[in-house]
Amino acid sequence: MSNNLKNEESPYLLQHKNNPVDWFPWNKETLTKAKSEKKPIFLSVGYASCHWCHVMAHESFENNDTAKIMNEKFINIKVDREERPDLDSIFQKSLGILTGAQGGWPLSMFLDENAVPFSGGTYFPPKEMYGRPSFIEVLENVSKVYSENREKIIAQVSQLKSVFKELNRKNAVLKQDLEPYAEKIIQYLDEKNGGFKGAPKFPQFYIFDTIFYFYKKNNSSKFFKSVENLLNNISSKGIYDHLEGGIARYTVDEKWIVPHFEKMLYDNILYINLLNHFLQKEKSDYLKNKLQQTIKFINSEFKSKNNLLGSAYDADSEGIEGKYYVWRYDEIKNILKDKLKLFEKKYLITKEGNFEGSNILVESNSKKYLDEELVIIKEAENILLKERKKRVKPFFDDKVQTDLNCYWLYSNLFSSLILKDENLYNETISSIDNINKKLNNNIFHCYNKDKSEIDVFLEDYVYYSLLLITLYELNNDKKSLEKCKKIMNDAWDLFFNEENNLLQKNILNSNDLFVNPTDIADNNIPNGNSIYLLICNKLKNVTNEKLWSEKINILSKSYNTFLNYNFSQMFSYIKILDICEENITVSMYGKIKEKDELKKEILKKFMGNASIIYKESEEEFFTVMCKNETCSKKLRNLEEIDNYIKLKL
Repeated sequence: MSNNLKNEESPYLLQHKNNPVDWFPWNKETLTKAKSEKKPIFLSVGYASCHWCHVMAHESFENNDTAKIMNEKFINIKVDREERPDLDSIFQKSLGILTGAQGGWPLSMFLDENAVPFSGGTYFPPKEMYGRPSFIEVLENVSKVYSENREKIIAQVSQLKSVFKELNRKNAVLKQDLEPYAEKIIQYLDEKNGGFKGAPKFPQFYIFDTIFYFYKKNNSSKFFKSVENLLNNISSKGIYDHLEGGIARYTVDEKWIVPHFEKMLYDNILYINLLNHFLQKEKSDYLKNKLQQTIKFINSEFKSKNNLLGSAYDADSEGIEGKYYVWRYDEIKNILKDKLKLFEKKYLITKEGNFEGSNILVESNSKKYLDEELVIIKEAENILLKERKKRVKPFFDDKVQTDLNCYWLYSNLFSSLILKDENLYNETISSIDNINKKLNNNIFHCYNKDKSEIDVFLEDYVYYSLLLITLYELNNDKKSLEKCKKIMNDAWDLFFNEENNLLQKNILNSNDLFVNPTDIADNNIPNGNSIYLLICNKLKNVTNEKLWSEKINILSKSYNTFLNYNFSQMFSYIKILDICEENITVSMYGKIKEKDELKKEILKKFMGNASIIYKESEEEFFTVMCKNETCSKKLRNLEEIDNYIKLKL
């Protein structure tokens, strides 16, 4: 028997459509039902590739006795956190406020009948274990407390709203030196293994992207080493899929060896972007190969509807975490036969294994091989990959998210310059045509829903705008420039919250949460607020329109007031505020089409950190580079450009 999720589109919600729990989606009808019945709400937030979400579902939500208690005592709501990132953000923060506990998934929150939280947790086991009470015990206790203290609990809303107002602490600083924040974070880094100290270990690429930005400014060896160390460790250890490409979400150990095997699109976007920036400045055939392999993997294996990309691969296969990816030693030996010895030269594999008696592939320290050895190793890798593809693949969440697809396509355009790959560029342009068609009449996040439901967020507008302004910067595409301007103006009207001078996560006049979700932190991807500022700066330089300078002034001052107290969560802002301060522009004049190769070299050097401006005419080609309105003479070739960069930029 199916419940109320049977007509939903989210793969995560559909995984629960046959639970005995009478699940409802989050919408106005469900919230009205809770009010009219005066029943508390149990809110469960997760996503399709979440291992512990599956565990709790099997243990509790598929259990008839547990479901009976849930159905009698609560209105039960199931939410895909990727479908409603605004809701997830607010209730993760609520958990911290109410219990002091760190959030995560599954998120299990108890709300009053007005959808205001009063208690919660993450994973609850079916029986008391891991120092956690049983889920049934929690359900009974919460129901009892709510029935005995209903009016008091409902009255707590004003207090909770006040705490939310104080969450994002501010000071009076409106402008400041930004590089010291990069210096400050260095002390927390793991000098041996790369990344941050401790475990579990997440890459947090956007922090290292900002560190590398400041390395390009000051040539600090410690900034460079921190990024090189991270990229080399991640690309050689178990978090990276050596047979097919792409990285897992995090590792449970500090050496990047044992991953939590789920693969998320957003992590791989950030990995690709950091590789792009690194290879823009430094040479590394090793990292270049990882870049190419990962792009190929994502563009083929993440394909979903309309030739766009889905969201994630599960960690589990046949109910066992990592089963798709790991190998017993004897298994490898039998498959590779005479190629085993050379394979062991590249990979650290043993009879004991490094994960529950099996081997997660980890590269050895040896990076030097004879050409004929490389051929045999590659053959061995292909043999293992072919064998692996016979296994049952992990579940694929095929949900297409607009912000992530736009960010991926932007990253691919960048990669096509770094790799000088015309095919990648053409394929990316084709995919951009698909996304333009999809969003032609209405920008939406995952599903083009009825207007009564929230279906679009700040990041969807902002990352689509980033893609459009990049098309202008690469090709003098004036149509994309005009579209970018319109979407950016629309985003300001829809999302800008005058109360705190920030763009909030969902549309101002359609918020269905108990507080407005204004979120300053970088999360899975850089925050939409910081990227909005970056695009404003580009539009100011390209159009000379006053309104973009006005927006930059408002947002820059606002962001600076938050930085002192929140800098570790705002590293994309640190980089982008500095980009706005430096304000490097590259203007190309004359017969630009006749100098296509030179144009590509210029774009390769400046993509991401400068504004590109086109001034086509019938005169001979030249370029002018400016930093803070101090400009070069006319530069006509690569040698003159390189000399100017060394001396002035």
